[in-house]
Amino acid sequence: MAEAQVRVLIVDDQALLRGSLRVLIDTEPDLIVVGEAGSGAEAVNLVCSEGPDVVLMDVRMPGMDGIEATRKITAHKHAPRILVLTTFDLDEYLYSALRAGASGFLLKDTPPAQLLDAIRVVASGEALLAPTVTRRLIAEFVRHPEPTRRPARTLVGITDREREVLTLIALGLCNSEIERHLHLSRGTVKTHIGRLLAKLGARDRAQLVIVGYETGLVGAIST
Repeated sequence: MAEAQVRVLIVDDQALLRGSLRVLIDTEPDLIVVGEAGSGAEAVNLVCSEGPDVVLMDVRMPGMDGIEATRKITAHKHAPRILVLTTFDLDEYLYSALRAGASGFLLKDTPPAQLLDAIRVVASGEALLAPTVTRRLIAEFVRHPEPTRRPARTLVGITDREREVLTLIALGLCNSEIERHLHLSRGTVKTHIGRLLAKLGARDRAQLVIVGYETGLVGAIST
């Protein structure tokens, strides 16, 4: 019995780019493009009618931009994963995209094979942030004023070990790096991350990064 294909919706105001992405994605047996949208508003409608698993979302579009579209899409209980694509790693919309519920953030010049892998990673429930994007995210949180942070009670119920894991996630460490840093097994790290997601009501790793900074658990660092 064949495995179910990952259903992908492509959102970008450039028809040529949409077409190129469709050709690339449809060559993969485990992926299928179920629709294309040239605006955020069209994307919101297509998500409802086509039920994609992953949305490749452009940020800068006329009318409703990718940030607002992401916010509207992720507001639903069974929302698809949003993988944001942008031209610049210093995109000023990075922070807003992740706060809106995006699960990943990649540059448009990402090699095709890495983009395809990113779709699979996000579809599986993981979060994906390009290394340069993670550094940018950290810088954005450091610059935001204190009033934007959530109250400390958000972390009530989190164990000391979970705090350690959350701190390292917020600093951009991957699971293998956390394993080495805390001398934990792979399964133990995954268990801690699963508990953090449940306790903090976070969708994925990207949202854990946000919680780590908004709560003040991770303070200002040099970037």
